[in-house]
Amino acid sequence: MLDQVQRTESDDVRILLHCRRMTTLFTSQLATVGYARVAVQRGVDRYPDGLTYAVPVELGDLAVGEPVIVPLGAGDTPTAGYVIERFDETDLDPGRIKLIDCRANEPPMPRQLIDLAKWISSYYCAPIGMTLAAMMPAAVKRRVGLVGRTMIDLAGGAAADVKLAPKQRHVLDVLGAIPADRRPVEIRQLRDLSDLATTSPIKQLISKELLVVRSRTAVEAAWIEHALDATVPERLTEPQKQIIHDIQATLKGGFSTHLLFGVTGSGKTEVYIRLIEKVVEAGKVAILLVPEIALTPQTGGRLIARFPKHRVAVLHSGLTAAQRHQQWMLAASGAADIVLGARSAVFAPVPEGRLGLIVVDEEHDGSYKQDQIPRYHGRDVALRRAQLASCPVVLGSATPSLESWHNATIKGSYRLHRIENRVPGMRLPIVQIVDFVAERKRRHDRRVHLIGPRMESAIGETLDRGGQVLLLLNRRGYANYIACPDFRCGWMMNCDDCDATMVFHLNRRLPAGGFVRCHHCEAEQRLPQRCPLCDRHVTTFGLGTQRVEEELARKFPQLVEGKTMLRIDSDSMRGSKDFHHALGKFGAGEVQLLVGTQMIAKGLDFPNVQFVGVINADTAINLPDFRASERTFQLVNQVAGRCGRGKDLGLVIVQTFQPQASAIRLAAAHDYEGFAKLELADRQRCKLPPYTRLARIVVRDVDYTRCVNTARTIARRLGELADESMRLRGPAPCPISRIAGKHRQQIELLAESAQRLQKVLVAGRNEGLLHAGAGLVIDVDPIALL
Repeated sequence: MLDQVQRTESDDVRILLHCRRMTTLFTSQLATVGYARVAVQRGVDRYPDGLTYAVPVELGDLAVGEPVIVPLGAGDTPTAGYVIERFDETDLDPGRIKLIDCRANEPPMPRQLIDLAKWISSYYCAPIGMTLAAMMPAAVKRRVGLVGRTMIDLAGGAAADVKLAPKQRHVLDVLGAIPADRRPVEIRQLRDLSDLATTSPIKQLISKELLVVRSRTAVEAAWIEHALDATVPERLTEPQKQIIHDIQATLKGGFSTHLLFGVTGSGKTEVYIRLIEKVVEAGKVAILLVPEIALTPQTGGRLIARFPKHRVAVLHSGLTAAQRHQQWMLAASGAADIVLGARSAVFAPVPEGRLGLIVVDEEHDGSYKQDQIPRYHGRDVALRRAQLASCPVVLGSATPSLESWHNATIKGSYRLHRIENRVPGMRLPIVQIVDFVAERKRRHDRRVHLIGPRMESAIGETLDRGGQVLLLLNRRGYANYIACPDFRCGWMMNCDDCDATMVFHLNRRLPAGGFVRCHHCEAEQRLPQRCPLCDRHVTTFGLGTQRVEEELARKFPQLVEGKTMLRIDSDSMRGSKDFHHALGKFGAGEVQLLVGTQMIAKGLDFPNVQFVGVINADTAINLPDFRASERTFQLVNQVAGRCGRGKDLGLVIVQTFQPQASAIRLAAAHDYEGFAKLELADRQRCKLPPYTRLARIVVRDVDYTRCVNTARTIARRLGELADESMRLRGPAPCPISRIAGKHRQQIELLAESAQRLQKVLVAGRNEGLLHAGAGLVIDVDPIALL
């Protein structure tokens, strides 16, 4: 009866209330058919394996992965959850076990994802219910309406002998003039191109079978605009052929991990596409992960162009709610042969037994790490999912993470594949390191110059010959210091709620010319005019992308802000549409210069980029984080790789105050292996990852004394649980010791293996010592230590 109610009622609130009332009336009369372990979608971490409920006879066919409503707590609050296990007997007192209320009005979760959620919950110390909740988009749970578009293409039949009205004949001519790789087109677009008032002539051609309707989702329809590269290379390089042959041999079944190490522009994406082709030909599904949402349209367009007879689903948070629901269902139904997306696409609901390959592009990228519960790493979750599916996983990068490189070259648990040269017709750019201290001495005026003489000259020469320019500065805003000009006073503007400086953001429409913002808690306020201590006029100094943009406009009058010069950072690009629009204009040649943060260092492939400038390569190298050098090398090397992809040899200039730093020097030489060797030697001496496994525990509290005492209690107990081979560091203040009004104390636990680390974390979790939430962060395998 309860199940019947759920199927006929559409209002979720009424379902829950009705189920609760029915359960109250009939609990004593219902027979049970075993038990189920349910992961409730709440932050309940006392029972990491879920809660046990009795299954009423009406729900006897309840399967693992199905969503249910269960009573929770003393008040029996109706709560959503997922069945993660079924069993016939339990050691618990049957009289104290509550009944499952009813099925919930949500799609079921595939069994493989349930198993994956269990692993994530255990490994990353996250409540199982919250883990499952994060794996299914909210739009799917709410069943937000589906969206789609009607796409029109030529049927392929002869129209010469068919009597047609002039408007109908004109429609065929217009559609026939559109290149095949740009079809099908949306029905309303075809109407507008044909100068028609209605779609009636088009529908008449459909009825005469001269045009065909091809169903496309709204996402796929939008991607057709980006399907610019449908051409198949005339021939592959020998390394590409060998790699495809070697990995293809593992597609027949069984888990294996492949690290594809190839310089920028070496054709890694073509290797991915050829492997995906083999997978879909075998009737299986491939998942392709990219590090940023912004890269999905360009990659998606290329996949649609290369696989016109196959469906591509996209899964990421940048879609509308309706689009996310539609794309998830496309994958869940088995209609999609390829799934593309950012980090969360690793949870694609591919039908059981159909997953054939997972590809993680730019596997080194920090964007794959989730910064909220569950704090999983998309690359590592992809490895675990491939294990569960018994399929290969390919990790690709020109600058692999040191963990992956260590696994491939020292441990031997990954198979290493190399592409050491760019594809024919492309050469690696010339990279010059510029000592910015010496550059500043060449200036004879006292104005701030973020662009040195050598870089300024290179930009001018590139623009004069019609080339395009990319400039990288991984710091947004205008100035990162607001201070009193009198050094004897020493006042500097810090955030009221964070131990960090405020950043000045330019805005000419405001009376003070801008505002100040904290980049940690996002608090904003007006720019103060005078020092609160000595009443002098404040000064702003430091660097940011806005300041570079202002300097460029002053030095190169031919560049027009917002037209031929664009700034790309999280302030100017409010959404993925802004980013796609900007890149579209850059690709079309309307924009000559892009200046931006690390957003421009990933995945951009424009043949006319002849010059790349790194304004300051030192923004991250001195941070108190053992990964600082690795991130600096990766960023410099990756942005340099955006250059020289056309017929002209590219030039890269890297400005730095530390020209002898190994990360910068070796990145300029395109010497990843040399850098990895030096960095791994340092990590081994210091017993840091990847030679050890690390967990970071951060205690947060508005009360400083309570924060310190809690951290000490946790550290003391973890020290008792740890064995002699483990190291415990802390508690100590975090590098940024207060954010959003909360003090922060950190504890670092290092072990020789993941198993030893997990043993201590599980023990602490079982004791109730480690319970992830607002006051406690448990970050296993952290990638940032600030």
